[in-house]
Amino acid sequence: MASSFNNSIFWVEVEKIKPNPYQPRREFDEFRLKDLADSVRQYGILQPLVVTRREMEREDGGLAVEYELIAGERRLRAAKLAGLQQVPVVIRVGDEDNERAKLEIAIIENVQREDLNPIDRARAFKQLIENFGFKHQEVANKISKSREYVSNSVRLLTLPQEIVDSINAGTITEGHARPLLMLSERPEEQLTLHKEIVYKKLTVREAERIARHTAYERTRKRSTELNPELLELEEKLTKTLGTRVQVESRGEGGKITIDYFSPDELDAILARLSTDEAILGEADSAASDFSPEDQGKEGQNKKDDEEYLYSVKNFTI
Repeated sequence: MASSFNNSIFWVEVEKIKPNPYQPRREFDEFRLKDLADSVRQYGILQPLVVTRREMEREDGGLAVEYELIAGERRLRAAKLAGLQQVPVVIRVGDEDNERAKLEIAIIENVQREDLNPIDRARAFKQLIENFGFKHQEVANKISKSREYVSNSVRLLTLPQEIVDSINAGTITEGHARPLLMLSERPEEQLTLHKEIVYKKLTVREAERIARHTAYERTRKRSTELNPELLELEEKLTKTLGTRVQVESRGEGGKITIDYFSPDELDAILARLSTDEAILGEADSAASDFSPEDQGKEGQNKKDDEEYLYSVKNFTI
């Protein structure tokens, strides 16, 4: 009987098929689903769904049968939209209570058909690893990909939720995630680069160049040029304003550069700089500790806090 189930196609009522609780796919494009429903309405379901079958005893002593979907959720949804009463299925025997097998099959089918977006795929891999004890290499073997492919997919989930949502929505690509991951230890600059990618429509190569430059500049400033107090000021302003802020020291003076990516963001930054005393207070506090002597220049007097060279009150954008 098991053999006949696995090798045969059956017609099952749509209403009797329950969704797969381990379906890795969370996002379904409504327009593409409608197109598929139109095709199903015209040509029917060309590839059978994969289900498991379970018999249950009813209260009256009879038997009830229910089916749980393993693979083919888009086809099932399209069939419902198209108004089909029955769909063709292949019944897998032996996986009725095997949760790992259900997830495995669902992932493999979606990955092979490239139906998963990067975030759904990453969540599915993570579920196999954390819930079912798979190693990265074992997941890679299952889907015929490299271990690096699996590891890099899972790393996407370490990005801030704002960036994860952008990848999920297709606003930025999986390729853009690589340079963003390069700045994982600099969350403010990571979010700033994300804004640049979105608003300036940067290519992956352009984003990688900015990420490398940002990482290099930060390392160089920490190791050589920038006074620690000014570096702290730069980091506070970057965090508070939510955009990239760079402080450059040039002899007795210097320059502050504040990036913005839309007119609305510029207005918001200007409003905060002019009205938010907390920002100015933090900046003045960090800057007031700095003196020219910190850079080895003797004989120069400190200016008082209101006029001090490195207060943001003395700079314009």
